[in-house]
Amino acid sequence: MSPSSDLVRSVLDEYGSLARGALSSYLEHESRRSEVYRIAADYPLRKGRSLRASLCIAAARAFGASLEDSVYSAVSLELMHNAFLVHDDIEDESDERRGGPALHRLHGVPAALNAGDALVVLGLRPLLENRSLLGTRVSFRILEEAERMVRESVEGQALELRWRRENTAALGESDYMLMTLKKTCWYTAIYPIRVGALIGTRDGVDLDAFVRFGFFLGTAFQIQDDLLNLEGDHAQYGKELEGDLREGKRTLMLIRLLEVATEDERARALRLLALPRSDKPAAELAWLRDTLLRLDCIDYARAVAHAMAGAALGEFRRAFEGARDGRDKRFIESLPYWVLERS
Repeated sequence: MSPSSDLVRSVLDEYGSLARGALSSYLEHESRRSEVYRIAADYPLRKGRSLRASLCIAAARAFGASLEDSVYSAVSLELMHNAFLVHDDIEDESDERRGGPALHRLHGVPAALNAGDALVVLGLRPLLENRSLLGTRVSFRILEEAERMVRESVEGQALELRWRRENTAALGESDYMLMTLKKTCWYTAIYPIRVGALIGTRDGVDLDAFVRFGFFLGTAFQIQDDLLNLEGDHAQYGKELEGDLREGKRTLMLIRLLEVATEDERARALRLLALPRSDKPAAELAWLRDTLLRLDCIDYARAVAHAMAGAALGEFRRAFEGARDGRDKRFIESLPYWVLERS
């Protein structure tokens, strides 16, 4: 493990514990009132990395905020992130999440959907409570950022769902980048950094300066996640391996395969992808995975992820020029290395 990974793990442990501790108070209070909140508490209590919350806190501190100033916004991010996971698992028909059964497998789709909605509503409360720390104007600006983040995320998810529903073949790298920008980058990197910088400077910095860094970082993160779905260690990955192939997700390597495969191979792949998740034969899924390897689609995606991480490092220096030197700034600078090394 590199020194940069050591730093990232240390900060994720510290800030993640802080955010999860504050989050627990919201869930514990509400769970005494209604069963929906007891169900909603499941995913947040399965310990994740808390990357988004930690990135928000680190960005705020790098730009001069106190630890307390960013906690409400970090808690909101954790709650909304878990809401997205609940809904994603239903849409993807996933079996596992963070090493346990997906919420809809435990409680059924209707109850899981309702719990996901409850997490969204709970995620708004900390943003309203920001007023006591940050004042009305800055708190309202954070709410505006949250609205933008949710809008971008659902639009990106809609793109992915439509490609799967229509079994779309005519896609290229730029299509994947647009989908990832919206679905992953905005809420994984762009929003946490923009909100952190907004808190740290009290709305005194150009937030658009962080979009490019967040895009490159978030895209490297998503491609690495797609690679781990094929090659990762099941115990550490926390979800079923090769789930993306079963779901027909248009990952970068699958898009590449549909571009470079022979006509017969492309037709065979599309026939398989058109089948419902539960009807895809294991032998055909093995053929599809072998074809991804044979046509160098996995190596292609890995090379793009490294290029995105390198571009993120270049953008970091411009975007964070005015940030304070120290542990928080080094943590953010180390993230492009970490996303490629994580397992």
